[in-house]
Amino acid sequence: MVLSHHESIGLFRSSAPYINAHRGKTFVIMFGGEAIEDDNFANIIQDIALLNSLGVRLVLVHGARPQIDQRVALRQIEGRFSHGVRITDKQTLECVKDAAGSVRCHVEALLTMGLPNSPMHGAQIRVCTGNLVVAKPMGVLDGIDFENTGVVRRIDTTGINDHLNDGSIVLLSPMGYSSTGEVFNLSHEDVATQAAIALKADKLIVFSNYSGIFRKDGKLVRTIERTQLEQLHKDQEIMTEDTVIRALVTSVKAGTPRAHCVSYETDGALLQELFTRDGAGSLVMENHYEQIREATIDDVGGILNLIKPLEESGVLVKRSRERLENEIHQFIVIVRDGMIIACAALYLYPEDGSAELACVATHSEYRGKNRGERILAEVRERAIAAGIHRLFVLTTVTAHWFLDHGFKPATVDALPASKKELYNFQRNSKVFTLEL
Repeated sequence: MVLSHHESIGLFRSSAPYINAHRGKTFVIMFGGEAIEDDNFANIIQDIALLNSLGVRLVLVHGARPQIDQRVALRQIEGRFSHGVRITDKQTLECVKDAAGSVRCHVEALLTMGLPNSPMHGAQIRVCTGNLVVAKPMGVLDGIDFENTGVVRRIDTTGINDHLNDGSIVLLSPMGYSSTGEVFNLSHEDVATQAAIALKADKLIVFSNYSGIFRKDGKLVRTIERTQLEQLHKDQEIMTEDTVIRALVTSVKAGTPRAHCVSYETDGALLQELFTRDGAGSLVMENHYEQIREATIDDVGGILNLIKPLEESGVLVKRSRERLENEIHQFIVIVRDGMIIACAALYLYPEDGSAELACVATHSEYRGKNRGERILAEVRERAIAAGIHRLFVLTTVTAHWFLDHGFKPATVDALPASKKELYNFQRNSKVFTLEL
C-alpha cells in the first residue's frame, strides 16, 4: 500500500505521542527460532533498529529450537523430551551451543550492517551480549535427569543496564552459565520473562506465528486482563502457543505493566502495535484495582453520580433514573474498588451497520490515565462482535477528544434515519464517525 503525501504526514503526526511516551523506556522483545527463519525477519530487524534510534532501551531474547533440531538430526542424535522440555546431554549441548551461537551471530550481523537499501541504512548500532544470565540445573523431575537443561537463577541487571545506558541493544541467548563454569540450555521464554521482571521492564513484546491472542472461535482478543487470559488458557480456550501465553501471563503477574503479542509474519506489526491507536496484536494488563465490564442494574446509582456533574454543565444530555434502568445493558463501566469511575453507552443500529457511542464519562479524579481509551477499545470490540462497521457520536464540548481518537467530522445526514428524526437542532451537537 502506497500512502499519499498527506497520509504520510498524518501517520507521522499521530505516532508522535507514542514516540514521546516510549523514549527512555525498557522493552524486552522475545522471538523464537521460527521467527528468525521467517522471510519477514529482516523487516523485524529494521523495526528494532528504528526503535533503538528513537531512544527505546531494548533487550532482545532469541530462541533456537528449530536450529537445535536441525543440528541434532545432522549428528544423528536421538532428541529426547519430557513435559515438552528438551533433555540436554553432553552431545545435545554441543548442538545447543552451535545453534545459539549461529543465531546470535546472524542477529548481530543484521543489526550491525544497518541493512542497505532500508530506512536504517548507515545507522551505527551496538549489540552487546555475554554472560548476563546465571543459570542452575533443572535437576531430576519424575525420575528423569535433565542433565544440562537449566532454568534462570539470576539476571545480571547491573551489566544489562550498563549496556542500555550506553545506547546499546542487549542480546540474550537461550543459554546460561553457573558459577562453577557449567553451561545450561535454557528456554528463551524463561530468559525473556525473568529479564523483563528483573529489569522492571515497561513492556514485554512476544512474537508469535499468530497475530495476537486468538480464542478457539477464531476471535482476536485485542486487550485482556491477566486473570481473564489465565482462565481462558486454563480452560483451553486459546489457540496461540502455550509458550507465548505463559510468557505474557508470568511477566504481567510479576509486575510488568504491559505485555504484547504480535505476529512475526506480518511486516510492520511491531511498529503498528507500538505507534498506532488500534495496534496490530494483543495487549495483556494486570489492572488489579480496576475492572471493565458490562453494567448491571446495581450500577444505576453509581452511573447517575458519575454523569450528574456533566449533565449539569451541559456536556451530557440529562438521563432519568427510569431511562437509565431501561438502558443499563447498553452501558459499559470501569469499576475501581467498587466505585464506578468511567462509563459509556453503545446503542446499535443494525439496519445500516452503525452504532452510537454515547454518555462517555470519566470521574474528575481519575482522568488522564487512558481510561477513556480503555472504554473506547471495549466499545469497539463489542461493536465489531455485533457486526457493526461504523461508530458515530454526538457531542457539543468534547469534539477534540474524539478527533484525537480517530473520529472524523460528519453531518447530520450521516446518522441512521431513526436517529436523524430525534436530532435536537437546538442543541446543535456536532457529529463524528469512526470506521471500524
